[in-house]
Amino acid sequence: MPKIPNEILQQIKAVTNKRARFVLDAIVKNGAVTTEEISRAGYEHPPRAARDVRELGFPLETTRVKHSNGRSIAAYTLALGGKLEQGKLGRKELPKKVRDGIVLAMGGKCQICGSEHNVQLDHRIPYQVVGESLSGEADSYQPLCGPCNRRKSWACEHCKNWLQDRKAATCRSCYWAEPIGYTHVALKQERRVDIIWQGDEIGDFERLRDKAAQNKVTVAQQIKRVLHE
Repeated sequence: MPKIPNEILQQIKAVTNKRARFVLDAIVKNGAVTTEEISRAGYEHPPRAARDVRELGFPLETTRVKHSNGRSIAAYTLALGGKLEQGKLGRKELPKKVRDGIVLAMGGKCQICGSEHNVQLDHRIPYQVVGESLSGEADSYQPLCGPCNRRKSWACEHCKNWLQDRKAATCRSCYWAEPIGYTHVALKQERRVDIIWQGDEIGDFERLRDKAAQNKVTVAQQIKRVLHE
């Protein structure tokens, strides 16, 4: 296993992002980390964990290895020949107090589905599109729950604007950045709503689900039926 320069080890020790830190520590210890190992550590979206590392300025190489069940999966190693300059890490991390303050100021819930569980702070416009150029703006972040954050990551990573154009205005008018005042969903002409029923509302959901089953449609299709009644 190639020796990791002390310069890089010191930068790894300064990383406070838990997901990125797990990936980096695993690589330091074992030379590589697989998506299976990242998932087993409790991080449900391994490619996002690797992206966190890359956004912090650490170059990664991706190879293919075998999962314990025999299928092909990704493994990540540090690209020691890649450029990583002391003190020039990629994405800046907001202090926890600041992150918590933004989440609290926005109701402490996911801006897409309303969940209050596992709420995280998200860049409205992905770092890969604008870097830190908007980090000083008050409305450049939004609280998202873990599942919605992962869904947004997948949608962004497969969007033409992410892959080619990288126009901030296009991202800003997207559902994943502005769940209320949007004009498209990852460049598709769609409109959507994510709903969570909680507490006393669960009975309403169960009645809706039962009605959908009677009509042999999905709950979403049943909601559309109700709107047209």
